[in-house]
Amino acid sequence: MEIRRSLTGVVHGVRHREVWFEARPGADLLGLRTADDVLLAAAVVDGIGPGRAALRRLARAAREVDPALMGDPGSGVEVSASFVGRRNYTRFEIEDAVGAELARPARVPYHSRRDGRRPPPGARSWRVTIDGDQAVIAVRVAARPLHRRAYKTASIPGTLHPPVAAAMAHLARLTGAATVLDPCCGAGTTLIEASATLPDATRGRLLGFDRDPAAIAAARANTRAAGAALAWAVADGGRIPVEDGCADRVLVNPPWGRQVPPAGLLARGLAPLWREVRRVLAPDGLAVALVHDGVPRGFAVEEVVEVSLSGQHPLIVVLKPR
Repeated sequence: MEIRRSLTGVVHGVRHREVWFEARPGADLLGLRTADDVLLAAAVVDGIGPGRAALRRLARAAREVDPALMGDPGSGVEVSASFVGRRNYTRFEIEDAVGAELARPARVPYHSRRDGRRPPPGARSWRVTIDGDQAVIAVRVAARPLHRRAYKTASIPGTLHPPVAAAMAHLARLTGAATVLDPCCGAGTTLIEASATLPDATRGRLLGFDRDPAAIAAARANTRAAGAALAWAVADGGRIPVEDGCADRVLVNPPWGRQVPPAGLLARGLAPLWREVRRVLAPDGLAVALVHDGVPRGFAVEEVVEVSLSGQHPLIVVLKPR
């Protein structure tokens, strides 16, 4: 969605947790906010079966990678691998088979992840993914994964994954919204991502509330690091301290019990939260919510997107008040 809307590139295919696209000249790849990471495909290898012969095939493909793609190897080479389905080899065997060959031409160390080891800072990061009988060997474009936002200097339990927050902001169609509100703001991730999607000329009020003072302190710290202009206050999601119909958009990730159990006015259920969201929304406003227990009552559903998060499959829903 973001790749097409931003004209970053032309999408050619989708695999498990991957979008394959051809970047347009001069595209700002590091500006993609809904992507966990951006990698440059160095080799696409077919015929990767479940047997151990696949390891030799992958090693051979790594030996044939164009040296021009190696870039500065820094303190060495590190590889992270994943695959879909059953295999007669482990992710560590894939990483070692590929990493040793990638490190060889540059004459730098390969840093294995076996036994819980962590690669040192500055190592060149590679990724191997296998889906079906096709593998991709790719190199990270940035120095670190895109989902590791520089502004995220403070965190709390249950803090939202930044690309998911960015997806919520994109779905909210924020351009022209005068007031954007988050009644369960946590460490501020959602509103900071919302702020990043808006040009300065269209930014209105961005207001975040949370009943936990530690969350508000984290949100303020992250806002300073992001250089954004947002307002935060301690308040219960069951009693949002703003007037009726004042919000053009509400972005909300309600507490759902795994890391952040509902408390205060929401301790017995989220019904008070949804009543408040309906109350504060303008008649033509939109709410974008990350829900784990189905779509709340009292709203018309405009769009639904399933995401994978913390081993769960919640929905991002775009809602209009009825």
